[in-house]
Amino acid sequence: MDFEFDTLIINGQIATASECFNGDIAIKDGKIFAIAPDLKSLKAKSVIDAQGAYVTPGGVDGHTHIDQENTPGAKDYPYRGCDGFESGSRSSIAGGTTTFLAFAMQHKHRPDHTLSDVIGHYHDLATGNSYCDYGFHLIITDPTPERLAEFPKLIPDFGISSVKLYMTYDSLKLNDYEILHTISTARKVGITPMIHAENIDIIAFFSEELEKLDLLDPYSHARSRPALAEHEATNRAIVLSEVMNVPILLVHVSSPGSVQRIRKGQGKGLPIYAETCPQYLLLTDSRLQHPNYEGAKCVCSPPLRPSKEDLDGLWNGCRNGTFTIISSDHCPFRMDSDVGKAVAIKDSGKAGGDWRLIPNGIPGIETRIPLIFTFGVCTGRLSIERFVQLTSTNTAKLYGMYPKKGSIIPGADADLVIWYPQDKYKATVLTNEMLHHDCDYTAFEGMEMLNWPRFTILRGHVVWDADKGEVTGKKGYGEYVSREPSWFAKNQILFDDITQTAWKNEWRPEFDRPSFK
Repeated sequence: MDFEFDTLIINGQIATASECFNGDIAIKDGKIFAIAPDLKSLKAKSVIDAQGAYVTPGGVDGHTHIDQENTPGAKDYPYRGCDGFESGSRSSIAGGTTTFLAFAMQHKHRPDHTLSDVIGHYHDLATGNSYCDYGFHLIITDPTPERLAEFPKLIPDFGISSVKLYMTYDSLKLNDYEILHTISTARKVGITPMIHAENIDIIAFFSEELEKLDLLDPYSHARSRPALAEHEATNRAIVLSEVMNVPILLVHVSSPGSVQRIRKGQGKGLPIYAETCPQYLLLTDSRLQHPNYEGAKCVCSPPLRPSKEDLDGLWNGCRNGTFTIISSDHCPFRMDSDVGKAVAIKDSGKAGGDWRLIPNGIPGIETRIPLIFTFGVCTGRLSIERFVQLTSTNTAKLYGMYPKKGSIIPGADADLVIWYPQDKYKATVLTNEMLHHDCDYTAFEGMEMLNWPRFTILRGHVVWDADKGEVTGKKGYGEYVSREPSWFAKNQILFDDITQTAWKNEWRPEFDRPSFK
């Protein structure tokens, strides 16, 4: 009996993290079976002609807030993000992202909840509801000895190899002592810490001064969080990482000053990784000054920065390797919802609202990859290989999913994006009506898109077909991705007891890092 493949992709310009070449791809049982210059003679149930367009790995988004209660805001309000796993994953595949990682949040006001309880709750939310594959990070807000004692179970029992720590927000922040304990525990078991770096005391000081001046408009949110607040916290996080010799990822970096500090640390050989997002590459804080409370749409933390020079500085960090990944930080709130951005008008009684009550975050899971392709690849800012690194491969490596995800090699999941041939795509002005999330706006409204995923393929199945203008995948097809330690950190030496090691070596932290054998 003749062997028959499930799908053949022919006439593709196959782009990976390291090369771009013309070729065909054969898919069988959800996996990439073969890649060669010409496979057209093979039998297949379906054939997709890429017509010379790019074929890239399915996008991997390492930073999304999906179905999350009390998503971070300036006050402890019952905010609720508007995308659950159904709408968030539907939006994800329509924009070329086949796998995302969402945050499972530990709450300080629920100290009796184990980390196992938190993870179980998010599995209940996600199971059977996702159009694409997904995994979880854990947000740690209360690192008691009991909760840290659960860390050794996270990878073998739950497939979770990353935790997020906050240096800001009263309800989420950890002090330096807590961060040191958490990252040292994470290092012992191969977990990657992610850090939101902003100096909470600088923010508190400027917030009080702005309140005295009755400056409560959305633009004042940015005034309260100057770039120096990010610079100081970024530097401090790098120092804490260096003290413990722990790899960390600095999330949603927004300013060139922080990029410089990260690059300096990387130049010393420190295992510092960095993430930025499309909003920090494409938008400035002038968006916060739009009238009639429209500025609230772009309130996020860290805030948008003032100038084109800020944007250029971040693009430079994408080009030169300072940034490891580009994520969406998808954190969607409806403008018209009492548990969304409208709460700042409702509860303040002011027509212009009160920025301290605005939940922080913007939607972006569907627009991330098309925006970076348009303003990165199409403009010549990024090579296609660098685009693949930043939006897919490096994320899979960083979070322990590679080569199952983020690669185009035999044996990998057949997660692929087929773009339009550049000369056949008609430039399209982005509108919220084009998108598939449950949010009532996009911060990128009006931008001209120079390409968009034509087909998104998840484990061999076409789940988005732009030619038909529809999501063709099914809710529930998405699977949980169990992850391993970071591929980037595999050569890091683990240790058992830093206190004993430091004491035995008479280590003085102000002079040197410990040498672990």
